[in-house]
Amino acid sequence: MAQGLEALDHVDTVFVPGYRTPADTDPPAVVVDALKAAHARGARLAAISTGAFALAGTGLLDGKRATTHWHYTKALRERHPRVQVDENVLFVDEGSVLTSAGAASGIDLCLHLVRRDHGVGLSNVVARRLVAAPYRSGGQAQYVPRSVPEPLGDVFADTREWALSHLAEPLTLDLLARNARVSARTFSRRFAEDTGYTPMQWVLRARVDLAREFLERSDLTVEQIAHRVGLGTASNLRLHFHRILGTSPTEYRHTFSA
Repeated sequence: MAQGLEALDHVDTVFVPGYRTPADTDPPAVVVDALKAAHARGARLAAISTGAFALAGTGLLDGKRATTHWHYTKALRERHPRVQVDENVLFVDEGSVLTSAGAASGIDLCLHLVRRDHGVGLSNVVARRLVAAPYRSGGQAQYVPRSVPEPLGDVFADTREWALSHLAEPLTLDLLARNARVSARTFSRRFAEDTGYTPMQWVLRARVDLAREFLERSDLTVEQIAHRVGLGTASNLRLHFHRILGTSPTEYRHTFSA
């Protein structure tokens, strides 16, 4: 059922859509007042693309970082000089006020909110439902939904499941091949055909994924997590975590932990 501005009296998150000619069109006062009132009672305001102009019109972005579609960043900066406009990012999360660069980046922002509210698991499900590009976090390096690719078939599915439950233990190509009851050469060839990764690349990425879950859901130290996922030391975990995800375990925890 369609609702008017009265909906802002009770919703938890308000999305401000983009609109035409934002550079020379002031948002109606009634809209500005409704957004400010929603924010004052604790609602979260998220602007998609040029919706940042309406959000900036409330004054709630003054002194904060924000972004909008690249075509309008200069206009946003000139029209609202107190806003710290960042034209090089996909979206900006300032807690209770968020902005995104464009329509596609709006999807990135929405996935970010799902992940922030409900964790990486549900965000992954939503991204797959949307057939969205790999999850991108603001101006940081891309965060893929999972480091381990979705299986393309049932080849060695049982061995994959077994490996996932034994990541803390030493896993070698020969051990995996023995579990699959084939030669190491056959296992490597067919595994790569099915997943796009060599068996040991897949194991490494599975370990990084497990580390992500520990970082999100536990208070374990990076050293403890490294041991539990089979990477041995904190430095080893940091090395592979940054190589695969483009960020550090500490920064990932700061962004995504509950």
